[in-house]
Amino acid sequence: MRPILMKGHERPLTFLKYNREGDLLFSCAKDHTPTVWFADNGERLGTYRGHNGAVWCCDVSRDSTRLITGSADQTAKLWNVQTGTQLYTFNFDSPTRSVDFSIGDKLAVITTDPFMELTSAIHVKRIARDPSDQSGESVLTIRGPQGRINRAIWGPLNRTIISAGEDAVIRVWDTETGKLINESDKESGHQKTVTSLAKSADWSNFLTGSLDKSAKLWDARTLTLIKAYVTERPVNAVAMSPLLDHH
Repeated sequence: MRPILMKGHERPLTFLKYNREGDLLFSCAKDHTPTVWFADNGERLGTYRGHNGAVWCCDVSRDSTRLITGSADQTAKLWNVQTGTQLYTFNFDSPTRSVDFSIGDKLAVITTDPFMELTSAIHVKRIARDPSDQSGESVLTIRGPQGRINRAIWGPLNRTIISAGEDAVIRVWDTETGKLINESDKESGHQKTVTSLAKSADWSNFLTGSLDKSAKLWDARTLTLIKAYVTERPVNAVAMSPLLDHH
């Protein structure tokens, strides 16, 4: 296989995301401009212009029509994937770190960083089918964890939200009440900042990467540690193949 080199960003990359079919690759970078590429040949399809800060994260809807991005400019934005049009801007009081569409794409979970006197927070927003009906109101806001939350994702059937970050603890929250259901313990959990979190295609388990030089595979329902992968260096990013038994 000949590697494909995609050149288009002027600043370091922060996040990559394939769509469900695997034919599109979305890239985020510190240069403010998320970009979409054809995955098979590396051709740049287009860019999403509107952020005024580093873009930390993105997610694409199941049908590849909507993109959501989170940025240091204290906003998360919804985009039309095909046209690059901005559909809506969610405004916050601190930088936005992580974004994730729910199963069915009717909700999005967005995390915000600690800033001034504010602690990090998890926000759940309803995603309207018609952009003209979109509202900025949060369905749920969860505060509590110390330090920055680096990733928050939806658990099985959208019943839970799984979060992790600087305090090294993986937490499972109830999406109805916002209450903490479960958290990783000191023995099986990470010892340093959790940098990344990726779920399997069937939502049954997820993988975490940490500065403690390990990646860990967890059961998404029970938060049981399935396997630990020890590395020689801090783990900055993890990914799970949607098709094969690889990560």
